[in-house]
Amino acid sequence: MTAPTGTAPLDAESTGPGSADAAPAAAGRRVPLARCYRFELVKLCAQWRIRLLVLVCWIAPGLFTAGVSVQSTLPTDTLFGRWMHATGWAGPLVMLGFAGTWALPLLASVVAGDVFASEDRLGTWRHLLVAVRSPGRIFAAKALASLTVILLLVAGLACSSTAGGLLTVGSRPLVGLDGRLLPPGDAAGRVLLAWACALAPTLALATVGLLGSVALGRSPTGLLLPPLLALATSVAQMLPLPVAVRLALPGYAFVSWNGLFTGPPQLRPLLIAVAVSLVWALVATALARLLFLRRDFTNPAYDGSGRRALTLGLLPLAALTALTVAVLALVTPSAGSGIEQDKVQRSLATAFAHLYRLQTAQLHRPAVTEDQMRAAAACTKSDGQGAQEGAGNDWRCVVTWHLPGVPVAGTAVYQLDIGSDGRFVADGDGPKEVNGYFLVRTSTGDAPNPLWQFDGNVELLDTTSKGQFHAGNTAAPG
Repeated sequence: MTAPTGTAPLDAESTGPGSADAAPAAAGRRVPLARCYRFELVKLCAQWRIRLLVLVCWIAPGLFTAGVSVQSTLPTDTLFGRWMHATGWAGPLVMLGFAGTWALPLLASVVAGDVFASEDRLGTWRHLLVAVRSPGRIFAAKALASLTVILLLVAGLACSSTAGGLLTVGSRPLVGLDGRLLPPGDAAGRVLLAWACALAPTLALATVGLLGSVALGRSPTGLLLPPLLALATSVAQMLPLPVAVRLALPGYAFVSWNGLFTGPPQLRPLLIAVAVSLVWALVATALARLLFLRRDFTNPAYDGSGRRALTLGLLPLAALTALTVAVLALVTPSAGSGIEQDKVQRSLATAFAHLYRLQTAQLHRPAVTEDQMRAAAACTKSDGQGAQEGAGNDWRCVVTWHLPGVPVAGTAVYQLDIGSDGRFVADGDGPKEVNGYFLVRTSTGDAPNPLWQFDGNVELLDTTSKGQFHAGNTAAPG
């Protein structure tokens, strides 16, 4: 394998005239890691598919968010999709939800899942080993180069989608998952933090790709491991799993960033999910390095070791998952699904109170605070039949609130569809003047009704004591 044009050979140091005696000593020295890293990075960036991915990641998300933001219909089934007309900060969050499911696993597969297998297909290992003289440095250089390219691609997705939303709609307040209005500066910080947290599961998928690329040789199966793992965890997240099992999956950080957009932020599930993903990344990297250092490079027909891939790949990761589940089961306070009746009622009452204030401002009615409203919710699942917990679309809630000077309490009915991860969609079911229609008539024309349909989030690890709850117990939105 020859070095790229303009790059010095890896097995020789630049020496001046008259330094022929120093050449043997220079040729015997191992190449520094920095030079190996630059060499591997240039090799990656020279591939046409990597250049195409960089171009797509830095252009396509901006065009998508800009195009969707000006359309009459919005992706309301996507988290924050219903707010893409209202603020440019919703666009990057919609893109993050899509990227966590599809784009980031595919990017990790294409970049990291082929970085070692490509040398097997080209038969260039012996040339690289003669040049570098250190399998450990070769592994480190390839891993670091892959990580650098993946970071560049993720940054492109985040920056492009943000730019598209802001240029099209503008920097306006964002409605959080508890109904609060987040000022543009606060929304920007939370969006940035959400994308940063998504790097942890992306790194875990990338290191699984490295492990597959090392263990399976020239076989293209290594490319499939990151998307297969992402698909398996996505399917598992839709099942009614216990909280400990859900948090132990490496892709949960693709979902738990939702907790950043509540007040106060739901940080415990997010921090646990990030830590689990980082542990997966460390273990998968260590296993890939161990397999790489034990490999016999003298066999040009090497096509992976099935036994080692099982004993030093699959089994350790399965054991890690079992150990993580056991530890989380001991330290997490919630049992079962974590979706309980009192938690649902608290989340719905809080979101309704904040959104009612937003509707009040739209209609230019007298201002009211959460303390004055004392909003409360009474929810039942399956008409009160069976256990009052768990995910499902059969939750029915009645919200009550009070207004100053009005002796009769107001009521509103909602049908809730709660996912296994705690995210729910509240669909208004009357009365019409409160939440029964998707538009409200204001002095400047019709506007979207914030109480008609909205998203919320139930914290699975919430430890608030049970009992009667009023939204007035929370701080008023800023």
